[in-house]
Amino acid sequence: MNKKSFFYRVFDLYYDGFRHMTLGKTLWTVIIVKLIIIFLVLKVFFFPNFLKQNAKPGKEGDFIEKQLMNR
Repeated sequence: MNKKSFFYRVFDLYYDGFRHMTLGKTLWTVIIVKLIIIFLVLKVFFFPNFLKQNAKPGKEGDFIEKQLMNR
């Protein structure tokens, strides 16, 4: 890759920045752990698959239509 190209300079900027981070690595670790907790743990316990529990397989569209028309 040409060292004067835009993509090389952008890659080099981020690579150099992440390589010299000290506190930032810890903060990124905290952010990633929090995202894992939010998207994996909370989804399992607080957002059940309502459509799978209440609609027959293959008839999900009909169930949604019926629910929307009744409101």
